[in-house]
Amino acid sequence: MLNSCEGELDDLGSQLVGANGADGYDKAFSLIAYNVDNNDVIRADGSKLDSVRIGAFSEPVFGGQKVSYITQLRLNKYDPDFGKNAVVDSVVLTLKPKYESATDSVTTSTNEDYIYPDGNVAAKKVVTTYPVSKYGKAKIGGQKAPLTIKVKEVTDFLGGVSDSLFSNKAVAEGTLLGSKAFNGTVNSVKITKDSDNSDLIPEISTSLRINLDKDFFQNKIIAKQGNQVLKDAASFIRYFRGISISVEENDGYLFSMAPNNAALTIYYKNDVTATDGTVTRTSQTTDLSLGSSNVHLSQISYSRPGAYTSAMNSAVNINNINNPVTPNNYANKLYLQGMGGSGIGIKIPASTIDALRTLYKNDKIAIVSAKIRLYNDASWDNKYQKPSSLLVQESIKDTVRFLPDMTTLASAGYSLIKTANLSTVDATYDVGVTATIKNIVEHNYASHDLIINVGSYLRSSSTGALLGQKYNTRAYNPYRVVLQGMTDTSKFGEEVDVKTYKGAQLLLIYTKKK
Repeated sequence: MLNSCEGELDDLGSQLVGANGADGYDKAFSLIAYNVDNNDVIRADGSKLDSVRIGAFSEPVFGGQKVSYITQLRLNKYDPDFGKNAVVDSVVLTLKPKYESATDSVTTSTNEDYIYPDGNVAAKKVVTTYPVSKYGKAKIGGQKAPLTIKVKEVTDFLGGVSDSLFSNKAVAEGTLLGSKAFNGTVNSVKITKDSDNSDLIPEISTSLRINLDKDFFQNKIIAKQGNQVLKDAASFIRYFRGISISVEENDGYLFSMAPNNAALTIYYKNDVTATDGTVTRTSQTTDLSLGSSNVHLSQISYSRPGAYTSAMNSAVNINNINNPVTPNNYANKLYLQGMGGSGIGIKIPASTIDALRTLYKNDKIAIVSAKIRLYNDASWDNKYQKPSSLLVQESIKDTVRFLPDMTTLASAGYSLIKTANLSTVDATYDVGVTATIKNIVEHNYASHDLIINVGSYLRSSSTGALLGQKYNTRAYNPYRVVLQGMTDTSKFGEEVDVKTYKGAQLLLIYTKKK
């Protein structure tokens, strides 16, 4: 019997281990690894954005990153009637960032003597505050990292929801509609009357609320009652073309939110005449939809340090995985980053494949387990969260598909990526490639480079099935990591000692008849 301390063998090939008179072998071979320059660009329109990031973050290895969110907005009702003498009181943009809900991170404040301003009503106000989930620096210089959120009018027409938009798209901006100093928290608000404990207003769910310029919306929306620009969606999105949400600073953190959960509400009063002729100023609201019927865009910009730029300049650019890579292209350090940042490529040396095929032919070996192991580089030693999942595809022209492992072994509890020690400098990533390597060695399939990017695959909410290679979180996944690549050129295609060699390597377990 073959006994492995790994405890990770998949079922494919396990029938070859046991009472069959076979010897087991555990081998490691060096791999060729290289950087893939994605040109800091990724498709980032609404069809790719289950989540969006907003903010700015800078660190010395990958440099600075700044992310803005741009969206169209539409009237909930066209050709609206705002009533007589309608005047805007306020306009509120509501965002719902992802937040930490652990009990020890939540604070609650209660004001028993609150006076609700509309009618001077005695009330109680309860505010519950939650810290926003952050990637980057929660503090700078010992203080909370400041972010100033800015909301501006977009003056370029953004097109239709079926259009493909990329993260480097330039979009013209106009009027500053509002800004807010953001302290990294969101809150919910509940206001109740002292007299009967009834709600004075509907409870405000946990969110970030930004007051916008009421005069702008008075002139842009309310004053246009009856005008053609408010009568249909096509006219409106060419008249009020959208808004951008960004931050002023260049360093701090990124936070995320679901784009379709954003809302914009105009609060106004108009004259309502009773049957007896009495005129009353009455509070009203109208909403502008920021949901999925609108164009969304994640606009991402980078400022890269010299070492990163040099690594990308020497990388082979295979944006569309159509260009083959020569065995002489390799990198000592591998840079992996989501949101349009770089990926990496892995090549199995031809000499390794030939040696394994010879063993298969002459010694009747059978591969039981195969995985690619990648080690964190010592230079990436910090407290930033490392990616816990990766995207992997074969570099085959005009083909986008899952590895055969992800389909062949789906019912065997297969996991594409297994990680260890992610919170330390000794982090490792294992990519399960048993079926892929068996096809190459035992069935003489062609060997293709593997292209690896940061992200995770999306699944159907109803069935749990993977939606496809193109459906993933890469467009808004902020994580990054530096891995060790080809650390010893003398080991091209050679067997290595897994205990001492920390470059990219192929780990194999195979059996051989006695």
